[in-house]
Amino acid sequence: MIDSQTIIDLDRELLLFLNGSDSVFLDGWMACLTHGLTWVPLYVALLYLVIKNNESVAQILLVIGCSAACVLLADVTADIIVKPLVARPRPCNEPQISEMVHFVSGLRSMDYSFFSAHAANTISIAVFFCLLVRSKVLGTTLVVWSLVNGYTRIYLGLHYPFDVLTGLAWGTAVGFFVYWLYTLLYKRLSSVNNYVSTQYTSTGYSLDDVDIVELVFFLTIIYTIIRAVIIY
Repeated sequence: MIDSQTIIDLDRELLLFLNGSDSVFLDGWMACLTHGLTWVPLYVALLYLVIKNNESVAQILLVIGCSAACVLLADVTADIIVKPLVARPRPCNEPQISEMVHFVSGLRSMDYSFFSAHAANTISIAVFFCLLVRSKVLGTTLVVWSLVNGYTRIYLGLHYPFDVLTGLAWGTAVGFFVYWLYTLLYKRLSSVNNYVSTQYTSTGYSLDDVDIVELVFFLTIIYTIIRAVIIY
């Protein structure tokens, strides 16, 4: 049976393998990708998708409320409940390995590491919208977005791999739970329709509007690359 110390040691070894690089560009790119403000255009695009493809204000507010619930459940559990209880130092502040951890100047944090709220927040939103929209392209994009955000936390020395994996697991559970609540409430607002069309997903979301979200995502990636080149 594997004891807790063995898991901690493996977590540290994996961190040192995945953390950092000798590339100034990658340092800058990871810093841009992990910044919350970077993804504001994506959130706005998702909001546009919701407003454009729901028939009533009540339906729109339901989706917005459920999206907020995803973030709230994921974030509160991580930052307010679990982190203070576990009190695991971040890798960049861990005395045993801090000298070996690569971190980008200005991105050190003094709060606790376990588990990653970034990973939990992003995957909860990704899972919720995967189930809501039922677009393979959008679903894949949002999952990749969440995984990239999780990796940036390891690269920058802000979280251990196990912190990120736990955040992804919890956020996935939150996304499914909130969508279940959404379906219960949605049935009270309108009938459930299944769409069979080359222009819409099975839940009635326009593929053209999904393409707009995809475009915003890829333009954001291009922006982060350009910003990393110019600033770093």
